[in-house]
Order: sequence, then C-alpha cells, then structure tokens
Amino acid sequence: MGFVSTQCPFRITANFHAKFDYRIEFSSTSFPSTLNISKLNCQPNAKGLVNRICSLPDIDDLFWEKVHTPILDVVENPIHLKNLTIKELKLLADEIRSELSYITSKTQRSFKASLAAVELTVALHYVFHAPVDKILWDAGEQTYAHKILTGRRFLMPTLRQKNGLSGFTSRAESEYDPFGAGHGCNSISAGLGMAVARDIKGKRERVVTVINNGTTMAGQVYEAMSNAGYLDSNLVVILNDSRHSLHPKIEEGPKTSINAISSTLSRLQSSKSFRKFREVAKGVTKRIGRGMHELAAKVDEYARGMMGPPGSTLFEELGLYYIGPVDGHNIEDLICILQEVASLDSMGPVLIHVITEENQGSEDDQKSEIAEKQQEGLSSNGTYSFSYGDRCQTYSDCLVEALIMEAEKDKDIVIVHAGMEMEPSLLLFQERFSDRFFDAGMAEQHAVTFSAGLSCGGLKPFCIISSAFLQRAYDQVVHDVDRQRIPVRFVITSAGLVGSDGPLQCGAFDITFMSCLPNMIVMAPSDEDELMHMVVTAAQINDRPVCFRYPRGALVRTDHPMCGGSALEIGKGKILVEGKDVALLGYGAMVQNCLKAQALLSKLGINVTVADARFCKPLDIKLLRQLCNNHAILITVEEGSVGGFGSQVAQFIALDGQLDGRLKWRPVVLPDNYIEHASPKEQLALAGLTGHHIAATTLSLLGRTREALLLMC
Repeated sequence: MGFVSTQCPFRITANFHAKFDYRIEFSSTSFPSTLNISKLNCQPNAKGLVNRICSLPDIDDLFWEKVHTPILDVVENPIHLKNLTIKELKLLADEIRSELSYITSKTQRSFKASLAAVELTVALHYVFHAPVDKILWDAGEQTYAHKILTGRRFLMPTLRQKNGLSGFTSRAESEYDPFGAGHGCNSISAGLGMAVARDIKGKRERVVTVINNGTTMAGQVYEAMSNAGYLDSNLVVILNDSRHSLHPKIEEGPKTSINAISSTLSRLQSSKSFRKFREVAKGVTKRIGRGMHELAAKVDEYARGMMGPPGSTLFEELGLYYIGPVDGHNIEDLICILQEVASLDSMGPVLIHVITEENQGSEDDQKSEIAEKQQEGLSSNGTYSFSYGDRCQTYSDCLVEALIMEAEKDKDIVIVHAGMEMEPSLLLFQERFSDRFFDAGMAEQHAVTFSAGLSCGGLKPFCIISSAFLQRAYDQVVHDVDRQRIPVRFVITSAGLVGSDGPLQCGAFDITFMSCLPNMIVMAPSDEDELMHMVVTAAQINDRPVCFRYPRGALVRTDHPMCGGSALEIGKGKILVEGKDVALLGYGAMVQNCLKAQALLSKLGINVTVADARFCKPLDIKLLRQLCNNHAILITVEEGSVGGFGSQVAQFIALDGQLDGRLKWRPVVLPDNYIEHASPKEQLALAGLTGHHIAATTLSLLGRTREALLLMC
C-alpha cells in the first residue's frame, strides 16, 4: 500500500491511498502523466458526509474531460463562497450548470429542476451559514447543485446507485441536509418545528425552506403556512416558481413578469428600513384606534396586492410577509434580498417568490410521442394498436390500453390521478378522453374523496395513485370510501421496490393497509394479461371498493395482442404448475420469481407446485386447502411488508387447523427495514426475493442446507 499526493490547480492537493500494481493514464495536464495504482480508496473530506456512502464512480468519471471549472474546483464546502465577488458567483453558477449538464450526459438522468435552481442555491449558501443555518428542500430533484456545493461533487456520478448518493436530501448523508426531502410539502412544517425549537432554546440560527410549484398543490403546505403565521417565528420560505403546472390551462394563462420595476419593488419590500417603517406605522394606527388600524391594514393589503402578482395576497392572509417576484437567475438581486431578510432579528415568517425557468424540451418530446400514439387509433381488425418505439412497454402502458378499451364501451368510466408526476402513458387517455380525466396533482386526500363523490354521482372512477403516495390519503380511504362501501377502484402503481428512488417511493405497505379494511377487495396481477383481466373485473364491481397493485418496470411479455380482458371470479386463484413436494403461492409480480424458483428446483429433482393467488382479500379458500392438503411445505411470496398477503394466509390456515399437522409454512416478504436506492435487481437480492432466494428457502425447509448455500453462491 502506498501514498500519492498530487497538486491540482488553485492549491488543492489530491491524496490517494493505493496499491501500486498497475498504471492509469491521466489526460488532464493538472495531474502527472502516469500514476501506478490498483485501487482507489476515496475518502471525501466534506464534514458531515457519512461512511455509509461507499460506492465510487469509475476512474473515468472522477477525472473526466469536461469544461474547465476553476472556481468550482476551489469550493469544497459553502464557506468557500463567502469571499467570492458577485462576478465570481455568476461564473460559479455557470460552472455548476456545466457540471450538471455533463453529469446528465454521462448518467442519462434529468437534472432539469436543479439546473433551474443553480443561482438560487448559490445565493442561499452565500448568504446563510449552513450547516448552522438550516436549509430545507421540498423536492430532491432541486438539490443537486446543493449537493455539489456541500462536499459531494465527486460522488455525483454515483447518484441513485447502490451505496451511492441519494436522489433526495438525507440526514444520514450529510450535515448540510437537516431534514429528508419526502414526497414534497414537508419542508415548511419541519422548518417551523426547527424554528420554534430554536426560539425555545434561545438560539439564533436561520431556518430557510424551499418549496416549488408541485408542492403548493398539497394541503400540508397551507396548514404549515397558517401555523407559521400564527406562531410568528422567524422563518424564510422560498417559493421556487418554475412556471410549471400540472394543468395545461393554467400554463396557457398569464405568467408573472420580471422586470426592473418588480426587481426594485422586491428590494424595497425586503429592505430593513421599509419593514421598520411598516411596523412603526402599525403601532401608530393601533394607538389611534381600532378603526384606523383596520383601515390602514386594508390599505396596506390593497397596495401590496397591487405591487405583487395575482394570488400574492393569499400568503399575506396566511400570515407570511410576501416579497416578490424575484428573478431567480439574477444572483445580485437574490443576494440583496436574502441579506436584507437575514439581517432582521424579529421579522416573523417571510415568503420570497422566486421565478426560475426550466428547460421544457423533454416535455415537448413527450407530448409529440403521445400524439403519435394517439394517431395510431384502431387497426383494421378492430383491436387497438399501440406503438412504443424503442423503449420497453411497461405495466402502466398496459393499464392505459385496458382502460381505453373499457372506456370506449362504458361512458361512465373516469380517471382520477394524484401524485408528484404523471406517467407518460396516462397522457394517451387524457388526450382521448379529456373530459373524463382529472389530475389532482399532489392532493391525494382530495383525489380519494373526489373519486368517492364521482362514484356517488353514478360514475365509475379509477383512482390512480402510487403506493407510497396513497399512504398520505389513508384516512380518506378508510372513512370516505371503505366504511361507506363506495365503489372506488384504486389502481396502486409503483408497488414494491422502485430501484433508484429507494425507500422514499417504495411501495412496501399497501398490501397490509388495504387488506385490513373490511369492505375492500384486494388483488394483484402476475403479468400483463392478468392486469387487463383485473381492469375489467374492477369496472364491473359496483357494490364495494376494490384495489389492485402493479410494479414499476417492464412487462413480462411484450408480444401479446391487445384484445382485451375478461372479468375474474372474485376470490379465485389458479395453479400454474402442478407438483407434489412443495407449494409456492405467489402474489402479484412475485409469481414470476416463483416460476424461476420452480425451474431451479426442478433441476434438483424437486417437484414444485406454483400457484397465482390473484386475490389477497378475499382469499381463495378452496385453493389454500388444496395446497395445504397435498403438500408438506407451503411458501407464500409477496413484494410487500410483514402483515400483508402472508399474514392473511397465516390467519386462515391457523384458524382452519392446517398448521396442526405436518404442514410447514413460511412467508417470504420484504425485510423489516428500508432498502436503500440501487438497481431493481440489486434491491430484490437485498430483500431476498429473487428466484434463487425462494429456491434456497425451499431447500432449507427440505433439510438440504448445503445445496441451498451453493445455490446462493
């Protein structure tokens, strides 16, 4: 093991610990022409970066040929921004944008939201003193410039990879991330809690929260703002308005303008002298009398409403002092306003309205792709023809195809979608049936009750929400739907493990929390054909709610003709492969891994039955008794948490006396911990849900432990 130290530009020394076994060529003139190393053991020295991140980019990613970034090269953490001039800060923003663009080209990941927030991020870290001052973000997609400036630059190529950087802010990753970015809308609530804790403990740090357009559609944002206005704690809320909306009609409306006048007014609103004058005026009018104070308050509200854009008085009504609009790409204006806000010791909650621009090119391409799909229409034989180009067809594509077929036959079918993002395939339904498609954005609670109202009005709503986001609307699912037996059809997307989105959007719990509801029918397709059958089945259920889940990702098969599905018998599973030694009862997508395990075990002379449960509630009692009576071992497999399908099966077979005899039962479920971001295959292996893991579990129950270990090697 040897030690190498090399001098980089701007007096930065790069230290490498390595075994000198082979040679690596560096094309950059900043490094020696050759260096003998075998293993790079990178230890980022950014304070607060935890050792959990051990995935390293390839050597080519660490020393890529890219645009020269002399200023960014000397910024290892935000403290290094403090001595830069405004001109240098502008150059730094350009360099960060170049860096993000280069990483985008290398990793094929979209950094659009972060590219729009570069100047805002630079200004925040220039004015405030993180990590002492707390900077919270609602959306992880906006934080990549923040990650670069807080010591994680050279780990950016590992973003969303196994053991690499998280795609969101994470308390476990860096001290510069004071709170984890959840599903949006949590930063103001958490920030207000930190501000109140600061006040109680007599501290003076600043708390800044950054929200965006998408999160302003969630009710928690306004609940937090209202509470912040009531508590009157010092808190800075920045609305990063990228002029992007989920609703096309809103996008086509008038946009907030940024000009010299609005810039001057924003500076005036944030100035210390103006704020003090305003407070003095309030005090004088209070002494004169209540009537005068109320009149002055109305005049102030009217005047500020005239200065601000439409809707700005909403924040004033909630108790936040509104400043804006501010050009989010003008670093000088941003720094001036942020410095004025930070200089006031007792300002109460403030909202700064920042306007930024996102690159809309990818969305235009998406819309044109959808338009091409729509033009396909019906083929000559009367079945639908859909083209997906070079990309893999997904379960969502299959769902939309099935919904379109049913909607053509039944005029009462409508779609309600909620969540942060809408999958491209849903745009096809929206374009074909624009008056029967409703996108609620990040308002899952509203979407569920809205669907219940549609059902009460005689329509057949399919409420499409991802598993992780449905958690936020569980109270509405219980009281507004299930308790009243209202036939809402829940389509639960992104069920199970979700790869690079890690635990944040993992759909681990829906089987458990939906199957415990008394009136809910709970089912899951094992492949695309079953998915189409379940769409038809759900459309025909009119006396109770129903839900079905499907995973994120490509279909099992892509060569099947789209000829529609047929209604399933409620609570009826099916046997796919007949055996006599062991029974594997799969639920949903895990049926495919049961089939893989069966293929492995058959080579070892073990006869395995594979059954597709289809329904978690009601269970197929006849099928369960058949499997228990004809096999010595029963293994249930699901991509869900403890308390789900396996627990439903265990409850029945225990009460039915099936466990009183020779039967061995084992559940295979997700482990009782959060699985971090990685590729889908890596996550399945970590969870123990691959075909090899299922086969190894079977071999262990048969007493063939050595073969089980060999199978996992």
